[in-house]
Amino acid sequence: MTPYKLLLLPGDGIGPEVMAEVAQIIGWVNDRGLASIETETDLVGGCAYDAHGEAISDLTMAKALQADAVMLGAVGGPKWDGVAYDQRPEAGLLRLRKDLQLFANLRPAICYPALADASSLKRDRVDGLDIMIVRELTGGVYFGEPKEITDLGHGQKRAVDTQVYETYEIERIAAVAFELARKRRNLVHSADKRNVMKTGVLWHEVVTRLHKERYADVTLQHILADNCAMQLMRQPKQFDVIVTDNLFGDMLSDEAAMATGSLGMLPSASLGAADATGRRRALYEPVHGSAPDIAGLGIANPIATIASFAMCLRYSFELGDTADRIEAAIASVLDQGYRTADIMQEGCQKLGTDAMGEAIVTALDRPAA
Repeated sequence: MTPYKLLLLPGDGIGPEVMAEVAQIIGWVNDRGLASIETETDLVGGCAYDAHGEAISDLTMAKALQADAVMLGAVGGPKWDGVAYDQRPEAGLLRLRKDLQLFANLRPAICYPALADASSLKRDRVDGLDIMIVRELTGGVYFGEPKEITDLGHGQKRAVDTQVYETYEIERIAAVAFELARKRRNLVHSADKRNVMKTGVLWHEVVTRLHKERYADVTLQHILADNCAMQLMRQPKQFDVIVTDNLFGDMLSDEAAMATGSLGMLPSASLGAADATGRRRALYEPVHGSAPDIAGLGIANPIATIASFAMCLRYSFELGDTADRIEAAIASVLDQGYRTADIMQEGCQKLGTDAMGEAIVTALDRPAA
């Protein structure tokens, strides 16, 4: 059995706590002979800054480049608010995305039936919800230059962030969305702001052309990003795959998370281009942040991180059946009424981080219904 190399970067805040539960799942996978996954743990974010004076070291970055995949917990917290902008904890995550060339961020928003009443929306709006948001991750306003603050004198400053996209960047992210849609409900919504932004005009043009040339079998609907945000609250189940740029994808995926019941429920995958062997560099992480207010209390929800590992099995290790088992175990635990504090409902049993991880491991060995 060929071993897979997985780099674990727990990070800051609740990151180490939720990553510990992933380690349990990895142990289960290895013990059952379903795969051979070799892990190594290193630093990223604020903890890396404390140790090395930078959010990710060159040595850690080299390990990430050599790994078959990277699992990340969370980065940041108020402890590092005074750190220089280029050395802030989030710079470690941005470098991982840039150096690994992870241009495609997949963020599923799935509402488990047991959590339909925990959503901010009414049950009929979210029961059965299954959306995939495909976010372009290495372009746009987060990476565009110039990015600066200029002192104009007389107490005035000017801040500039540059939104920039090239044709190839839009083509490759749109292709990922269309390919995913073919395996789902065959519907793509492309969200942009072509009414006020030149990048939106180009985005619309490129997606339209690519659809006509290669993906005419997929239904394509264009939607303005602000209308998309409204529609996600009004009738989220109308969507299947949403493809959008870096900034809008960041916001729309967080909004979609609340329809599922909690940010603690949302996994994500960030993928690079496939090489000649079909291998893609990849990073997997929960959408939630480091939650420093609850760090160390043992109450964080580990489900998004465990579900992110399931995505790793599916997209990097080609172990879809094992990923299905993990996702089914999560659903089973929720059906039994087990909840962490963030998704707690009346009549359910509240579990801490460790207990929720143990419940999922136990469910993995339970025969399928």
